[in-house]
Amino acid sequence: MRRVINSSKAAAPAGAYSQGIAHGNIIFTAGQIAKTADGTSHLSDSIQIQTQVCIENIKHILSEEGLDLSDVLKTTVFLENIDDFAEMNATYAEYFHTDPPARSAFEVCRLPGGAKIEIEAIAGKN
Repeated sequence: MRRVINSSKAAAPAGAYSQGIAHGNIIFTAGQIAKTADGTSHLSDSIQIQTQVCIENIKHILSEEGLDLSDVLKTTVFLENIDDFAEMNATYAEYFHTDPPARSAFEVCRLPGGAKIEIEAIAGKN
């Protein structure tokens, strides 16, 4: 029942974890930071760009299971600085503009590679 999800279009895992796991009709993505599949780092870019890259990685992982962002049930957003919330939220809303998923967002002490943001998602197949 448990399947590993790998997308060549999303950033490769940097450790002992999978990009995503499918269990039945539920998909869990690993936290995504602002790195692309070709290894390009956007970790010094704005919070808006970093948010875009994180969500694009999630889109690529979900597409491996035939899902898209409309299938996302819940996201968790980790911010290095909660003062970036408004800018992150504006960019995030461009992707989740209709019936957005449930979401938690909070400040953390540090993120991998000096990232400003990390986003993970839980999605479901109908």
